[in-house]
Amino acid sequence: MYLGIDLGTSGVKLLLLDDARTVVATADAAVPQLRPQPTRSEQHPADWWTAVETSVAQLRAQAPAAWAQVRGIGLSGHMHGAVVLDAQGQVLRPAILWNDGRASAECAQLESAVPSSRQITGNLAMPGFTAPKLLWLRTHEPAVFDQIRTVLLPKDWLRLQLTGDAVSDMSDASGTLWLAVQARAWSPAMLQACGLDVSHMPTLAEGSAPTGTLRSDVARRWGLGDSIVVAAGAGDNAASAVGVGARTAGQGFVSLGTSGVVFRVTDAFAPATERAVHAFAHALPQRWHHMSVMLSAASAFGWVTRLTGRGDEAQLSDAVSVLNTTRQAQAPLFLPYLSGERTPHNNAAATGVFMGLRAEHEAADLAYAVMEGVGFGLLDGLNAMRAAGPGKGSDTGRSDAPLALVGGGARSSPWAQLLASALGTPLQRPQGAHAAAALGAARLAAMACGGDEAHWCQPLPADATFMPQPAQQAQLAERYARFVALYPALQSQF
Repeated sequence: MYLGIDLGTSGVKLLLLDDARTVVATADAAVPQLRPQPTRSEQHPADWWTAVETSVAQLRAQAPAAWAQVRGIGLSGHMHGAVVLDAQGQVLRPAILWNDGRASAECAQLESAVPSSRQITGNLAMPGFTAPKLLWLRTHEPAVFDQIRTVLLPKDWLRLQLTGDAVSDMSDASGTLWLAVQARAWSPAMLQACGLDVSHMPTLAEGSAPTGTLRSDVARRWGLGDSIVVAAGAGDNAASAVGVGARTAGQGFVSLGTSGVVFRVTDAFAPATERAVHAFAHALPQRWHHMSVMLSAASAFGWVTRLTGRGDEAQLSDAVSVLNTTRQAQAPLFLPYLSGERTPHNNAAATGVFMGLRAEHEAADLAYAVMEGVGFGLLDGLNAMRAAGPGKGSDTGRSDAPLALVGGGARSSPWAQLLASALGTPLQRPQGAHAAAALGAARLAAMACGGDEAHWCQPLPADATFMPQPAQQAQLAERYARFVALYPALQSQF
């Protein structure tokens, strides 16, 4: 039995996986998010651990016999967060999260200090990444910065509580801007530009490698045996890729989580920074991936649900499903930049916009506009990846290559169908798509315990397949042309 722990932005999800690759049980607990100022996003690491402990108690109650058989633990988590520790390993301040936009000026500073940064890291310097956050701390919180002895990513802080060891994996480390992504090693030049060195960094390991064992006091408290292996794990998107079986070049997925992602595996490091496409190491050895990221996806639908006074996202999704094509064509356009944007605009100052509101519009029209706007944002990202061209052995440029659809928003069939038509790509929704990252973490745990990659990284069976619909594609194409024109028209106003 293998335990996957996925630290998401809104909560922690735990999953138990047996030797037959069957999910036995899941549990989750919410994590509060702090917004101390506009554009800022933080969490207390102690709240992550509380959520893990709460979820563990749930799993033990649900499946006590299976729980007692856990042999390995894998970790997944939201990327780019900065957890800063002092010499005693104590957290110095709340963690600054991936969707925090305070460090825009530091991005330019970092790229000026290291002109080859894009070639080293495979990425533009963006405010969400970890390195600019540390530059911001050095300037704005020098008393904190001077005490820093270790910098960890969120899931790796959980590992520290589990094992006592500071370790990260290649996929998550790729999102720091301190990793030489092709070499899969820390870059002294990038660290030096932030006033740091390798001694501040965790040890690196491939995602499927063991990184220590569960501390005896935690094992006793959780009712587990001795020598529980803890795998290196992965950043949430690479973990989701493992969860859906995306392990060879060209395989990939679309994620409708808090953020929105298009992900495809490559078997070579292939930077494509011109349009803010990410080139990261995969969680599996000797593989990399291209990825486009938008900062608000399923979270935007949660926002419009609250905005319109609808307490239930499923109910609002159902209301969208009965809108006829005329209502859809007359809906406002929505720019989904509620937390700024990455691919392709790389603009932390961008904001959400409804364009074309009229008195006759109702909650369902706004909800449709949000679904469509997120779809168009994902299409922007996929087009950026297509323009970048395929990496070695990859079919990133193919428009007909099917993609898995994962994340909490994948539960909405109307949204899934809209995405298939907007992207011009068949989408297969795997069974258990909403828990793909936790499943990937559990699969990595199985591999760390000696399991074979080909056996554990099998694709999941699909519970539905969504094909592009020509009539819907034609209507969306006309609206997408207007959507694309909005950002440059409004950019100076953000």
